[in-house]
Amino acid sequence: MTLTAGEKAQIVNLWAKIAPQANDLGAEALERLFLSFPQTKTYFSHFDVSHGSADLKAHGGKVLNALGNAASHLDDLAGSLSSLSDLHAYNLRVDPGNFDLLSHTIQVVLASHFPSEFTAEAQAAWDKFISEVSKVLTSKYR
Repeated sequence: MTLTAGEKAQIVNLWAKIAPQANDLGAEALERLFLSFPQTKTYFSHFDVSHGSADLKAHGGKVLNALGNAASHLDDLAGSLSSLSDLHAYNLRVDPGNFDLLSHTIQVVLASHFPSEFTAEAQAAWDKFISEVSKVLTSKYR
C-alpha cells in the first residue's frame, strides 16, 4: 500500500499536534482499548491499568511515539519498524488482532481531541497509515 503525497501530509500535519500530548493521548487510547476489549489486558497484568496511571501514560506514550517515528519514515515503514516488529513477534507474542483494535481506539482518541483537524480525509489517511503499521508489526508472525 502506498501513501499519496496528500495522505503523507495529513499524517505529518496531525502528528505535529499529537506529539506534545503523546503520553496522555496514548494512555487514553489504551484505556479505551482495555475498557472496550478487556481480553487485551492479558498482556499488561504487571501494569496499573486504572484511569490516569503512570503505566498507561508511559506505555501509551511509547505507542504513539512509535507511530510518530513511523510518520517520519513514511517511505520506509518496514525498515523503521523492524525492531519493534521483532519485539512483538518473537518476545512479546502479542495477538496480531490486538493491533487492529488499538488502531481503532487511537483513531477514536484523535477524532475526539482534534475534531477540526481529523477530517474525513485525515481519518482515511490515518486509517491507511495505521493499517500499514499494523501490517508491518505483524509481518514476522508467520
